[in-house]
Amino acid sequence: MVWRSFWFVCIQLAGGAVGWWLCRWPGALIGVLLASWLWLADDSWRAGRLLSWLRRADLASAPAQRSGLWGEAGERARRWLRLQSQQTQASDERLNDMLSALQASPNGVVLLDEQGRIEWCNQISNSQFGFDAARDRMQNIGNLVRDPAFSQYLHAQDFSHDLILQGRDSTPSRPVRLSVQLYPYGDGRRLLLARDVTAQEQAEAMRRDFVANVSHEIRTPLTVLVGFVETLQTLPLPEDERARYLGLMAQQSARMQHLVEDLLALSRLEGSPLPGYTQWTPVGLLLRQCEDEARGLSMALTRVHGKPHQIEFPDSPPGADLGEIAGAATELQSAFSNLLANALRYTPAGGRVVVRWQAHADGSATFSVQDAGPGIDATHLSRLTERFYRVDRSRSRDTGGTGLGLAIVKHVLQRHNARLEVRSTVGSGSTFSVIFPAQRLRATALPAPAET
Repeated sequence: MVWRSFWFVCIQLAGGAVGWWLCRWPGALIGVLLASWLWLADDSWRAGRLLSWLRRADLASAPAQRSGLWGEAGERARRWLRLQSQQTQASDERLNDMLSALQASPNGVVLLDEQGRIEWCNQISNSQFGFDAARDRMQNIGNLVRDPAFSQYLHAQDFSHDLILQGRDSTPSRPVRLSVQLYPYGDGRRLLLARDVTAQEQAEAMRRDFVANVSHEIRTPLTVLVGFVETLQTLPLPEDERARYLGLMAQQSARMQHLVEDLLALSRLEGSPLPGYTQWTPVGLLLRQCEDEARGLSMALTRVHGKPHQIEFPDSPPGADLGEIAGAATELQSAFSNLLANALRYTPAGGRVVVRWQAHADGSATFSVQDAGPGIDATHLSRLTERFYRVDRSRSRDTGGTGLGLAIVKHVLQRHNARLEVRSTVGSGSTFSVIFPAQRLRATALPAPAET
């Protein structure tokens, strides 16, 4: 301010001096007035430029002046605006980062204002509810989600629990279930989170069904055993009838034992590490072991009916090379044996069961079992590997099946990167094929020649 006053006085003296030189005292007075007016005009022009720039708040068009009161004020204003711009940019970046994180969330996220209107929503919520981010912005969510349960939940104002809704893409064959919950925040705003719980509910339903099925499968033979035990304890029976009862009891005990063994096998498969590529087993050895088990099972199944099955395995003359397969030999033999056991149980006595091993040009190979059973309707094929799923429950129990064999096969094949294909025609039998990828197979390594 001191320098500003100093320069103002200097300009007045200069104007007075010029006026004195031209017209003495009147000229000096007029010179002082003109100098004061010119200084004030210049000062007002500078102030106007600064005010105009402050109104625009555009750093790019800041006045070039640096000196004087208005220059200092402009420079300080420029620094303050630059700081505010940097802070605003940093805030925008943080907001964008937060919105990007919400956009990447696997759950649906919707931000609602005080009136329940949509301020922002991510892509997942768009697909879950059918929103359009551009079209539905500032639309009331109650007008877009028309489920009566959601409307009641919204108006009840009790958001302490979630709400289960049917998803937009839900169909009877592929249901979609959403867990929706509102969380109040800020000044009357609300955050809506939607989570797809379809897999969780399906897993819970499978757990309930599994427990119910296991209980039912064990209860039936256990009831028979209890009844026979009570009969033997309370009634004096002839020796032949007593022996018949003991035989039935042994049959039911074996049934429960097989069920427990299959359950333990599934538990081991689900809890053990995946088989690697370091253990190689000759395919011919696996097939011979399966053949021995199959012929023994065939004799046991047809002992009453007399005529055994016609079981055909691949010819394996000495020196034949079917190659080797990488993985857990016990698991692979279990899968092959289960497929053979199913084929034998459903093929009538004297019927034909054909086992094949076929190598393909791309290095993959197929193990297949063809039976002469009643065949399977196409509606059942997709569910055959479900635990305890049976096409014909009464027939499965008569043949001694537990309903877990194909579930074990599925787990073993998944662990060995293989897949199961089923082809069946009602009345003409079924073919179960296992396709192994090339990386699981190799030619049998030849022994090194002996040194002479």
